[in-house]
Amino acid sequence: METGRPHSQAPQRETPPKAVIRIRDLHKRFGENHVLRGFDLTLYEKENLVVMGKSGSGKSVMIKCLVGLMEPDEGMVEVLGQDLATLDRQELDRLRSDIGFLFQGSALYDSMTVRENLEFPLRRHREKLGHFTDTLPLVTEALESVGLAHAIDLMPEELSGGMKRRVALARALILKPKLILYDEPTSGLDPITSKEIIGLMRSIQGKYGTASLIITHDVDCARVIAERILLLVDGINYAEGSYGELSQSTDPKVEAFFKK
Repeated sequence: METGRPHSQAPQRETPPKAVIRIRDLHKRFGENHVLRGFDLTLYEKENLVVMGKSGSGKSVMIKCLVGLMEPDEGMVEVLGQDLATLDRQELDRLRSDIGFLFQGSALYDSMTVRENLEFPLRRHREKLGHFTDTLPLVTEALESVGLAHAIDLMPEELSGGMKRRVALARALILKPKLILYDEPTSGLDPITSKEIIGLMRSIQGKYGTASLIITHDVDCARVIAERILLLVDGINYAEGSYGELSQSTDPKVEAFFKK
């Protein structure tokens, strides 16, 4: 029976965020060295997720499995809804065109100008962008997004460490990826330049709405950029939470990451 209350619609439920990366029970061994021992990870759309781990903990191994450069011994790796184990080489290459990768140390080609470094992925992934004769508009747009349009004709040797990192980030952005992987984005940079790079990462996420997976041992970087932090310890995702939650933990293995 109807009551005297005014009719109202049921509140709409928010759509749960979509996972862009799912890693389940990942194992990787090198002889007797069992590096990953059942590692799990989920990254959602438009999220910044930081993975922290000590040297040799398996961060680089995990990210290589994530982009198909290394095959896991066991487990599932799914990126942008595709199970890597089911993809052939051409399909994997097509998937990689939706993934931007900022390599540790920038990894620019020393023999190429800034423009040529940015043109390289455009030529490699013509299928995604279609046929075009003039790369300048795309190169200029990417460089403008990192504040380096004026450096288009410079060689890598003419760039500072921070400028190299910005050019590498522009190269990661040029294919308009849905996902960006950052491998130690502030490594080797002075504190001021590190802050500039972190600020740039945040502005890029806001502008393009990308999901970001950030591998770092820089606690200050994690504090500023992370919406969630995952700690890789003993080959597993040992602990997970916000910076505030993890930095207050009394677990000795977690405390070790946050002690100055």
